[in-house]
Amino acid sequence: MKAFTQSLFRERTIAGARARELRLAVEEFNADYCAVLDTGSVEDWPEFFTEDGIYRVTARENAELRMPVGLVYAHGRNMMHDRAVAIARTQMFAPRYNLHLVTNTRVTAESEAGEIQAQANFVLLQTLVEGPSTVHMAGSYYDTFVQVDGRLLLKERQAIYDSTIIANDVVYPL
Repeated sequence: MKAFTQSLFRERTIAGARARELRLAVEEFNADYCAVLDTGSVEDWPEFFTEDGIYRVTARENAELRMPVGLVYAHGRNMMHDRAVAIARTQMFAPRYNLHLVTNTRVTAESEAGEIQAQANFVLLQTLVEGPSTVHMAGSYYDTFVQVDGRLLLKERQAIYDSTIIANDVVYPL
């Protein structure tokens, strides 16, 4: 196994009380984000991002080596919208149910400009309509949030998955 050069651990640089306050907002955001995806409302998914938001899905090995290559990359709500419409309207795969579980949310920083750095672990369970539930993907979110009109939005979400072997049907957003 290859030795990794960088750790993905983010040191917390924000006071505990403020981190707890922001963690609740981030957890509520993630609950809404996952509810949209788990109910199949994928066309609403881009609304969780800023207009110029970034969504990236990257292997842990690439992330730890600071390699920008990712499995999925979308820059801007328009690109995410195109992806969501393609998923929703041109399904070329078996019907399935998704269930996101997000845990261990940590708010690690807040900038003077109001950007919030957070991370959380995720597991995506998938159930084919005529099959058993399986762990489809597991990993961590590394997020940058901003407040827009009193609402948290993602400026960037990097979903870093743990396994080097992934299902060939990674279609839905994580």
